Amino acid sequence: MNLRDYLFFVSYASSLEELWAAHTEQMGKYGFDRLLYGFTRYRTENSLGDPEDFVILSNHTTEYVNGFVHNGLYFHAPMLQWALENQGAGSWNLIAQMMQQNGNPSAEAVRVYEFNQKMGVIAGYTVSFMSLSARSKGAISLAAAPGMTQDDVDAVWAEHGQDILLMNNMAHLKIMSMPYNPPNRGLTKRQREALEWVGDGKTTQDIALLMGLTSATVEKHLRLAREALSVETTAQAVMKAALHNQMFVMEA
Repeated sequence: MNLRDYLFFVSYASSLEELWAAHTEQMGKYGFDRLLYGFTRYRTENSLGDPEDFVILSNHTTEYVNGFVHNGLYFHAPMLQWALENQGAGSWNLIAQMMQQNGNPSAEAVRVYEFNQKMGVIAGYTVSFMSLSARSKGAISLAAAPGMTQDDVDAVWAEHGQDILLMNNMAHLKIMSMPYNPPNRGLTKRQREALEWVGDGKTTQDIALLMGLTSATVEKHLRLAREALSVETTAQAVMKAALHNQMFVMEA
């Protein structure tokens, strides 16, 4: 797809799966064959929140995602630290510069570097998206295909970088507008409906009448929703479900 066709497609994509498949294919045409997108709404001064609450999309191998994300290497990655302090596109040439500036890099940073070298994640770019709040942050890692050097990647970026940056920004904005069900944290139709009524200010008794259920059954759906979303209160469940666009969604 050319840029216009891509942006048109993104505008009308109806699912994350559809959008992500097209985006990975499009980036592959520029030599970026492995992508890792991450977004959090739970950033604090010392944390990005629970990884289970991240929006994570990737076409890396399961081994890479498990090692980099689920084993916590991401938090010590030099380009992630760059992304937290900047927005726009950053060449992975920055990694060598940051390692030199820091003198003796931390053991965690060395582990990240060695892991990426082992997995063939050597050259690429990171795009850090503009944050809409102090607690949110999104970025995407664009890893170059095996055999490409950073000089090769920088040459591609010099020619097509603005288009690539625009495509990734548009994909990011679309992703944020779409429902996302983290693993093991998705809601059933009944749980979602009960939370929606709570969000509308209804009491348990009101919801029971509206859903044609007993109050005890409504309480059960709300309890299971809290457990699914890993929160303590129903108010927190409503907020988290809303942040993940799991409420007030159109049925397929």
